[in-house]
Amino acid sequence: MRILIITAGSRGDVAPFTGLGRRLQDAGHEVALAAHACFRPLVEGCGLGFRPVPGDPRQLIEDWARAASRAEVQALTRAYADGVADGVAAAAASGTDLLLTAFGPAPLARAAGEAYGVPVVGTYLTPSFATASFALPTARDTSAGNLAAGQDVVRRAGGAFAGAEARLRATLDLPPEPEPEPEPEPEPGPQPGTPTGQGPRPGEGPVFHGYSPHVLPRPDDWPDHVGVCGYWWPARPDGWQPPPELVDFLAAGPPPVFLGFGSMAPGTGDRLGALVTEAVRKAGVRAVVQAGWAELTAAGPDLLPIGDVPHDWLFPRTAAVVHHAGAGTTGAALRAGVPAVPVPVMADQPFWAGRLHELGVATRPLPFADLTADTLAAALATATTDPSLRTRARTLSQALAAEDGAGTVLTHIDTRIDRVGAGNRTAADGVGGGTDG
Repeated sequence: MRILIITAGSRGDVAPFTGLGRRLQDAGHEVALAAHACFRPLVEGCGLGFRPVPGDPRQLIEDWARAASRAEVQALTRAYADGVADGVAAAAASGTDLLLTAFGPAPLARAAGEAYGVPVVGTYLTPSFATASFALPTARDTSAGNLAAGQDVVRRAGGAFAGAEARLRATLDLPPEPEPEPEPEPEPGPQPGTPTGQGPRPGEGPVFHGYSPHVLPRPDDWPDHVGVCGYWWPARPDGWQPPPELVDFLAAGPPPVFLGFGSMAPGTGDRLGALVTEAVRKAGVRAVVQAGWAELTAAGPDLLPIGDVPHDWLFPRTAAVVHHAGAGTTGAALRAGVPAVPVPVMADQPFWAGRLHELGVATRPLPFADLTADTLAAALATATTDPSLRTRARTLSQALAAEDGAGTVLTHIDTRIDRVGAGNRTAADGVGGGTDG
């Protein structure tokens, strides 16, 4: 089966799908991943096909930070969404039998699936259906309850791609998407069954969330077609070897801490580097510092700056991990079984940072905007000396090791193929029987 995985955003929105794609490809499927051009080396390095999606997420984050008004932010987002829509349409038109889509571009993937007669399966990295159990990431106001706050999150997320979806549907000669029916006011207290407005949309198949139920259990009030299956661990690029200087640094002393902010905080490298250098000195630890999109420029006798290194190789060799709490890096640190110091910047990151602290595997979150050398040094000291953090991190890591998130998706796909094959055989038998008669 030809499978196309569609995603958009930063590296954390792409890397988990390399692991899912490799698992599907190793099972005999032909897999391509549609993502922004800057991720072509990552995707092709993992042995997967690549389909380009217009847009530069790093530039978008920088432009958002410089935007002078909400209207300017909205204009930037609309232009970005239009580019993603063009990429989704072109990628789907190149030929595929099944679309797997991340949450952001899901409306565009459903439109492409409808136009080309291709089934669509949701593969989401963060919880994306409203529930009374918890407030969804980016929820603004929970005074009316978690469910209402979550419904607002879903509406806003859909609005970000609404114009691009409408233009894509027109380009593909599809009728406009019908307006959703008004939602009645929820009754007080937890409600059993499917929350209002959350049944499968036309063209939408099942939705798999690629994080662990040990980290965030599946709510009982989610729709039946929505599940939580476990993490999709990023694949290592073929032939990757650790840099010799990193191997030497690790061997030269006790396990260091890792500090990295991934795709966040571009353009703040000098300020952030000075802060990190001072915090490492005050905490009295050794450190490996990843430059990331911030181009972090830390330096010191017990500090090694590095570029991109697979988290599954590096994190287990560290004493603690300081990260921005994006979904993918959160999972990687949990998998390694080491304590975390979450420094959330935006989007879903405050949600995962808070969840790590609730699970007892991380220090209290340090919001990036309020970060100082003193607060970071104190958190590093706690993360590297509190035995309860490490014990709970190791226990949770063992639970994650028993899961097979990618295998769950693969089983669904193979079951779909078997079901279609059985239907074709039944139809063929019926035609044959009629002819013989």
